[in-house]
Amino acid sequence: MMKPFWKQPLFIIGFSILAFFLIGSFVYEWIFGNVPRQQLYIEKNGKVIESPPISPNLLYPFGTNQLGYDQFGKLMIGGKYTILAAMAVAAFRMLIAVPLGFFMATYLKRYRPFLTGLFDAVHYIPMTIFAYIALMPVLWMPQDGFSNSLLERIIIEVVILAMLTVPIVASLIGNEAAILYEKEYILASRTLGASKFRIIRKHLFPQLREKLFVLYGQQIVETLIVFAHLGLLDLFLGGTKVNYSPMFGDPPMSISFEWAGLFGSTFGYLQGAPWLPLGPAICFALVILSIAAMIEGYSRASVATKSLDRKLSNRKDIPEDVIAWNQQQLKEKMILLKEKTR
Repeated sequence: MMKPFWKQPLFIIGFSILAFFLIGSFVYEWIFGNVPRQQLYIEKNGKVIESPPISPNLLYPFGTNQLGYDQFGKLMIGGKYTILAAMAVAAFRMLIAVPLGFFMATYLKRYRPFLTGLFDAVHYIPMTIFAYIALMPVLWMPQDGFSNSLLERIIIEVVILAMLTVPIVASLIGNEAAILYEKEYILASRTLGASKFRIIRKHLFPQLREKLFVLYGQQIVETLIVFAHLGLLDLFLGGTKVNYSPMFGDPPMSISFEWAGLFGSTFGYLQGAPWLPLGPAICFALVILSIAAMIEGYSRASVATKSLDRKLSNRKDIPEDVIAWNQQQLKEKMILLKEKTR
């Protein structure tokens, strides 16, 4: 039985950070609404001492943007979109890649080396390039506005980002499954007549369950990084709001306040107002570190469980009378079995 990973400090720390951003995002929007506070200027003794973008202070921990909107509020509102979208991309990717990887290792043994080499070559091409080309028609707002809803654009983006790396993840899972096919217990199962589907269900999936959890966490981190890259290219989650006015056009803006959009749309203020891109960058870093801590905590719990099982299997404190009784029961059952087969 696996040692509860809830007892691992790293897992608890990582889960707490992730829960803070997720729950805090919903609670913040429920209390303050989906429009962040706006501060047009700071006045002292009847004189304006600061105008947007306002530097961080007690009322605005991350300052305000160039229009005076609270940067902390925008981060809290957009946190749920960023995290849940990354989790959805990774989940959909794993949902397709896991059975595909098992299929490659089980039914395509002859072609697996060729497919692995092909997919490994694609692995060296940055996924951001493919993502930008595929998502540009979907996320960049045309002059007459979007023809679909925010939810539809998010779903399309999730599906596209998931499908882009399915072959690579499936190849990785297929290689792990191919290694397990060389184990003696699987060879014995095949000799005894076990079907391929039963081997997958009873042997491959249980043995790879822990690695699949780790791989899922890694896919979330990879998706967050791709989000940040797309943000720098002005492609934001849910769509990029574009002002086509030739004289008073604003720069591209995020519609949902997700972190990649906040990071990309404020990156130009890195010199003059560094707190604007620093806020979403810190949030990205904290979430990535929290997922890494959860993966490490889960891995440590898994290692501790295997060590405990090994110790229990090596114990030799079973009473002699129990061993003798088991041997006697086995002999009697063998005799009954021989009599029935005559």
